[in-house]
Amino acid sequence: MHVLVTGAAGFLGSHLTDRLLAEGHTVLGVDNFCTGSRENLAHLAAESRFRLFEWDICRPFPADFDPGPIKYVFNFASPASPAEYMRLAIETLTVGSIGTQNMLEFASLRQAGFLHASTSECYGDPLEHPQSEEYWGHVNPVGPRSVYDEGKRYAEALVMAYHRTRGVNTRLVRIFNTYGPRLAPSDGRVVSNFMMQALRGEPLTIYGDGNQTRSFCFVDDLIEGIVRLSRSGIHLPVNIGNPNEFTILDCAETVLEITGSKSQLCFEALPEDDPVRRQPDITRARKLLGWEPKIELKEGLTRSLDYFRSKLAL
Repeated sequence: MHVLVTGAAGFLGSHLTDRLLAEGHTVLGVDNFCTGSRENLAHLAAESRFRLFEWDICRPFPADFDPGPIKYVFNFASPASPAEYMRLAIETLTVGSIGTQNMLEFASLRQAGFLHASTSECYGDPLEHPQSEEYWGHVNPVGPRSVYDEGKRYAEALVMAYHRTRGVNTRLVRIFNTYGPRLAPSDGRVVSNFMMQALRGEPLTIYGDGNQTRSFCFVDDLIEGIVRLSRSGIHLPVNIGNPNEFTILDCAETVLEITGSKSQLCFEALPEDDPVRRQPDITRARKLLGWEPKIELKEGLTRSLDYFRSKLAL
């Protein structure tokens, strides 16, 4: 197939692009590089089945834009780390609304399939644990994280509206905490923070008491789940994440173990609206996709170690 991937230079978008190319597809990557990295796509410079178009999807494509016979759209364009989406607050809301609608229109006109990258942040600071797709969430609509949370929730409503009223063949993946190579070392997320601090011998910054939980999914497992979802007939949201729940302290201790670092722990105040617990119910993915993650936290962090070491000089 000819497929289009928005956010192709991002952490997840670049891994998805690699997987699609490995399967023999032709990929048109679209990115405006507000948070994506050209380095994530540098290895594809000589790949004839990959083309990069630098563009902001919040603007309609130019009249002379020739995307080729696109049969599937993977919509991964959005800032994703708290540091980035708070810095780019309006842009985050705009890409979740106007950008998503532009790409849905694009898919509708071409009768292309459409998979949207949504997020576990749709559940907010959840009152239900673990979180199943039927849970409607507990989100502060005016808090500092709302630009991402509500942008993604609105995008889900758009996707379902285009499916119901225009017949667009849509998919919705709710992505839980994911890590691995190409995760930006300075983006403020837990794994990148801990890995870089440990490798530099700096104190590991823990917000709150460290007993809040996350469910860390290695990027290869996540991409496998997304590809399976794209080939399914499921239009309602599907959680893709690792159901094994770890405290932030657990993660810090594992990072110290695999890096051999002697860094101490430094505790700071918990940011506003930061979720206390996060764990996916992946029953739907198990039953309908035959998917569940295989790579546990220690192995995934070990696989990521060389990448973060390569970023030490930056």
